[in-house]
Amino acid sequence: MESTILIRNARAIVTCDGQDRVYYDSDMLIQGPKIVKIGKNLTDPHDQEIDATDKFVYPGLINTHHHFFQTFVRNLKTIDYPNMTVPQWLDKIYRIFQVIDDQVIYYSSLTAMADLLKHGCTCAFDHQYCFTKATGKAPVDRQMEAASQLGIRYHAGRGVNTLPREEGSTIPANMLETTDEYLKDCERIIKLYHDSKPYSMSQIVMAPCQPINSYPETFIETVSFAREKGVRMHTHLGEGENEIMVERWGKRTLDWCGEIGFLGPDVWIAHGWELTPEEYEVLAKAGTGVSHCPGPAILGGFPILPIGQMQEAGVCVSLGCDGSATNDSSSLLDSMRTAWMMQAWHSKQRGGCISPYEMLKIATVNGAKTLGRNDLGSLEPEKGADLFMVDAGVLELTGTLHDPRNLLARTGVTGNVWLTMVNGQVVFQDGHLTRVDEGKLAREGEAVCTKVLREPCEAFHNLG
Repeated sequence: MESTILIRNARAIVTCDGQDRVYYDSDMLIQGPKIVKIGKNLTDPHDQEIDATDKFVYPGLINTHHHFFQTFVRNLKTIDYPNMTVPQWLDKIYRIFQVIDDQVIYYSSLTAMADLLKHGCTCAFDHQYCFTKATGKAPVDRQMEAASQLGIRYHAGRGVNTLPREEGSTIPANMLETTDEYLKDCERIIKLYHDSKPYSMSQIVMAPCQPINSYPETFIETVSFAREKGVRMHTHLGEGENEIMVERWGKRTLDWCGEIGFLGPDVWIAHGWELTPEEYEVLAKAGTGVSHCPGPAILGGFPILPIGQMQEAGVCVSLGCDGSATNDSSSLLDSMRTAWMMQAWHSKQRGGCISPYEMLKIATVNGAKTLGRNDLGSLEPEKGADLFMVDAGVLELTGTLHDPRNLLARTGVTGNVWLTMVNGQVVFQDGHLTRVDEGKLAREGEAVCTKVLREPCEAFHNLG
């Protein structure tokens, strides 16, 4: 018999369901990995009770684009992204990326996942394209190990770069793979980790890094293999590469992807700030979603997506942190706040702004849809028990509690949440990760960062 948990007396349960219901002063019954019942004064037998007095309960946030390996390339004034061109940034950053090993992958992934969990994210996709001579084929395996330790749902994007620099890419030689190597490893990790059943804790996505850094056959073979295996696809698109694509292939990136079949409801892209309104219609017709990553867009000075216009066209927009080398953070709560404020900045020119609650649904409902997870994204019976709680009984939120749906992005609730639950298991509560010795892992990670990156890499020197 699966164990049951009763969440008792929540001040508000914001469901993000189809009716946008909010339950006040109510309970939630969870059995095993799923929600069974929501209502007032539930009397069902249960094994454990969580007192949610003064707590607001929300669906777990879903991160649809990240690069966990970059978490050890943060807080570096020597790589000052806002004051660099993209080629300058790439030149400096790849000098670090190419020496990363599997220990860095493991500890940097733990770091990013911990940050996500502490800020209410329960399901995360990571675009892992850092396969170096030092990592070998281990990165996804090490990430799965980290995810299992912390208890986060993890969708691993198996990335690849196949085009050498001398043929027009930005990728150093020791970060290149062949298409055959990539496909062979995809087959291996799909067999090991891809679970398509409801409440699955791990899935695999085939995710060539970006069209300008791979041979066309890498994408063409991805389309065939992914659809044969029933896994989703992802890439970077519409982030400044169109000029190169037009020069190289005589067409914009989205047209190129459309011609080879790399569009459809099983595909989503990251960024998309270079797309046109006409291309929004193409995405909507294909069912291809866009992961909006506000932090790096602002830091890089790139255009801010017109989310309202895109959603009106029928595009599913979700939310991502993006890599820590261009964001320095793995907090989806912070990304929600940033994304909403930037939509507000353009509201006069664009005829209005989406609400903070709509931004919450982008980070929950739309995230689930993007990853193909109809078992996640909202709080209702039969959905996975993925949620987080915010303590609303604190002085700094006094005077705001009349509207829990719009609270988070509107009032800047971006700190640690009070509790995070994944698959019916409490993985973070009251400042503590429940499944690991956080201090021990932090010390080990610092030692790995120092040995592998800080000592040999110039970017970590002369910081005074």
